Amino acid sequence: MKNVSDQQVAEHLKRLNPWWASAGMDQGTLELRPRAYLAPVRALLLESGLRRAVVLLGPRRVGKTILIRHLIADLLGGHVAARRIAYVEMDHPLLHGQSLGALVQQIEAATPDGEGLRYLFFDEIQSHKDWEKHLKPLVDHRPDLRILVSGSAAAALKRQSTESGAGRFTDFLLPPLTFSEYLHLRGEAAAIREERPNQYVLDDIALLNEQFVDYVNYGGYPELALSPTVRGNPERFIKSDIVDKVLLRDLPQLYGIKDIQELNSLFTLLAFNTAEEISFEQLSQRSGVGKQTIQKYIEYLEAAFLIKRVFRVDQDGRRYQRERNFKVYLTNSAMYTGLFGARLPDETEFGHLVETALFAQRFHEGARLNYARWGNQDCEVDLVESSQALKPTGALEIKWSDRYVAKPESLTGLMKFVRNNRLPLAWASTRSQFGKAIIDGAEIRQWPAAVLAFHYGVSAVRGRLADFDAKVIS
Repeated sequence: MKNVSDQQVAEHLKRLNPWWASAGMDQGTLELRPRAYLAPVRALLLESGLRRAVVLLGPRRVGKTILIRHLIADLLGGHVAARRIAYVEMDHPLLHGQSLGALVQQIEAATPDGEGLRYLFFDEIQSHKDWEKHLKPLVDHRPDLRILVSGSAAAALKRQSTESGAGRFTDFLLPPLTFSEYLHLRGEAAAIREERPNQYVLDDIALLNEQFVDYVNYGGYPELALSPTVRGNPERFIKSDIVDKVLLRDLPQLYGIKDIQELNSLFTLLAFNTAEEISFEQLSQRSGVGKQTIQKYIEYLEAAFLIKRVFRVDQDGRRYQRERNFKVYLTNSAMYTGLFGARLPDETEFGHLVETALFAQRFHEGARLNYARWGNQDCEVDLVESSQALKPTGALEIKWSDRYVAKPESLTGLMKFVRNNRLPLAWASTRSQFGKAIIDGAEIRQWPAAVLAFHYGVSAVRGRLADFDAKVIS
């Protein structure tokens, strides 16, 4: 029986790294606009004061490999010697069974000349068994290496990097496209632009809403956003290439799930109810699955970045001790399109997708987000932001309607929450109008949902929580 030879591995590495011979990146990569997250990932990779590997986490098909190629192009453009940069696809059959240490030796043997730092990029690292145990000694004993690893099986990466790489790995979550990124990558004349930090110029709210509706239905994945062919069949792209691969392959392999149909049915039910309040009891009754099993499945789906759970707080912003109810959001509203089809802006379901899209701009940025519900049905706030001391610092009521602009006091739940927690400022989204009112000493500011989504996306990319001093000139 034949084994893969060192020569075959060496030839494969040369094919993966054409710049070793040409000293340049392929034109196709250079023609693609980079994601806005390129700059913060680059800063982590180049940080000389930290001896850590960067672990690039993220859902399938959000552009991790293209971001790596843009990083390599940046390094090449920054006069890093081409033979000091190496890219490896860890899921290629020729590399099965190869240790990271052995691959580093192969790379060094293929590129013996040159001095200085080496930049190594290991893509789809979850294909390598015990990758974190092999990566750790490289970080500890090779200060001349700058290493970035990435992969789609986020559950495996997150769990293993947390357990085995404390102090040696820095996790970076690459989320689905934000609305601001979507407008940039599409290359169209956007109806809104940032004139200076926290100041936006809005040219045409009707056009912006058209772009926002398009983003809500199709915008989370670069290929879906940019390719007319893929957009012509979003169900195939999202369900077959993304959702099914996670549900049918990644999670069963990782957690030993045997009843894949049961997991798939639960995810479909959760996706259909994105932005709705649900409970384990309701899910168990609808699905016929035990509550403990459902809880495990939800944890798996969260780890794979398909959904995000948000917990309930009371009128004082405090978590309930017995959490029977919670909200579930898809991490990308375009997933709904892939499963159930696109929605028009006047359809009932579109309001929930607007809420999902606004949440998707923020879930990855580190904000403490909950929702408030207490008493009767009027006592509800869609998103509550809290400090580390769990004190409410912000509140947002999400509407896809202009009916409350002239009467913000009718936002009953929001007003009760603001008064009870003495918040100086609270927000509500609208469909197309702006509003501002002072009620009982608190400012109630209303912005179109598309403008808020743009602002949240810009703030998230910069690595800070949304700055509520932002202004819009229209």
